[in-house]
Amino acid sequence: MAIRADPTTANLAIMRGVALGGHGDLLLFDVARENVNSIVDMLRELGIEATGSISLLDHVTVISNAAETAEAAANGHPADAVIWDEIEDRAEEDARLSWSFLSFLVLATLIAGVGRYLDQPILIIGAMVVGPEFAPIAAICLAIVRRRWTLLRPAMTNLLSGFALATAIACVVWAVAYETGLIDRFAATTGAATDFIIKPDVWSFVIALLAGCAGVLSLTASKSSALVGVFISVTTVPAVGTIGLTLAVSAWAEAWAALTQLFINIAGMIIAGTATLAAQQLTNRLPPKTRRTALRPRAGKSHRRKTRPALKRQP
Repeated sequence: MAIRADPTTANLAIMRGVALGGHGDLLLFDVARENVNSIVDMLRELGIEATGSISLLDHVTVISNAAETAEAAANGHPADAVIWDEIEDRAEEDARLSWSFLSFLVLATLIAGVGRYLDQPILIIGAMVVGPEFAPIAAICLAIVRRRWTLLRPAMTNLLSGFALATAIACVVWAVAYETGLIDRFAATTGAATDFIIKPDVWSFVIALLAGCAGVLSLTASKSSALVGVFISVTTVPAVGTIGLTLAVSAWAEAWAALTQLFINIAGMIIAGTATLAAQQLTNRLPPKTRRTALRPRAGKSHRRKTRPALKRQP
């Protein structure tokens, strides 16, 4: 069997007749994370995804001499391995417009607007952390690198429509507050601590480039703590919140400056994120795929980052 012959796999277990209503077998085995893409490709060539299914469970702690040997046989470091099917599956979910995405984006935009009005950087940082906008940005980068053009359109629609809706709602809220005398134009257009939002410059683009690289690396390496740092680095949600606030008080120049800031940050992250994914793909020497299998990772802990695929097939 090809799986058993591969040196990067270990602990193969075959359970006969327990899958597909008793007509298929269930295979469980460990594989070094660095070689997951090759194993999945091999299983596809055998037609497993057509007759059964392929599942991937990541972040599993494996205490096994055989697993250690398989790990040593794989090239590279587990943390550097990119499981493309896992990333594509996540990107496909992030590309679809959802109420949770819109809710978080609207809330983050309103928090950012309050932060700009009160000139409170801590509120701006809070809005950055709450904002979910990097997910569709990463999906756009993946669609370009992997040539998943069917993913590109919904990801862009998700991002742009989300920003448009958040801006519109924020503008209405602030307009009502302005007309009822709850806010004034002077406070809405001043604030030394948060003026960076309406002062885009070359450093805005540089930071967006660095954040785009870090964001993609954090997603491919499953480093959520690093992704939080990316959220705090970029001025996307603060710009959207400022646009809604300044439009409500008719501060057109500041609204335009905030829009420019937003465009610079999005462009920088897409450029850097795409370049980072392209470099990772080139390093892994994997051609773009046109087919995929949905792989649902299961959370857990791992010190060696082994992966245990489970597949069902016809006998």
